[in-house]
Amino acid sequence: MSDAPLLLYDGVCGFCNGAVKFVLAHDRVGSLRFSPLQSDVGAAVKSRHPFLERIDSVVFVETTDGVERVHVRSDGALKVANYLGGVWRLLLVFRLVPPPIRDVAYDFFARYRYRFFGRSEACLIPSRDVRNRFIGEF
Repeated sequence: MSDAPLLLYDGVCGFCNGAVKFVLAHDRVGSLRFSPLQSDVGAAVKSRHPFLERIDSVVFVETTDGVERVHVRSDGALKVANYLGGVWRLLLVFRLVPPPIRDVAYDFFARYRYRFFGRSEACLIPSRDVRNRFIGEF
């Protein structure tokens, strides 16, 4: 399971916690792991990829042939849609939109996510049946 993809998310964001619950509910494969950006795992990924230090968006981490790749912002969200498969792959049509344009929309939403969906003082506590898919101390 160590090569299973990892989704880093803002653990204190109401929308982000809801998105994690949504992914868990629609995940047919069941291999995607989760960890808040604020966790020790999030810090370790950031240390391996210094450009992530200023990123507070979704980060999709995958390892292929021993090489760790990170996908952020709209690319990260589209990786999640691809991972979920099925009807969610229809969202991949947005790959036709150049990333800088997609990311303007992503950043606009991200800027106001706390205002619309709230902010928690603590990270999501996963239910017992999915707790093994959450990694790291948070």
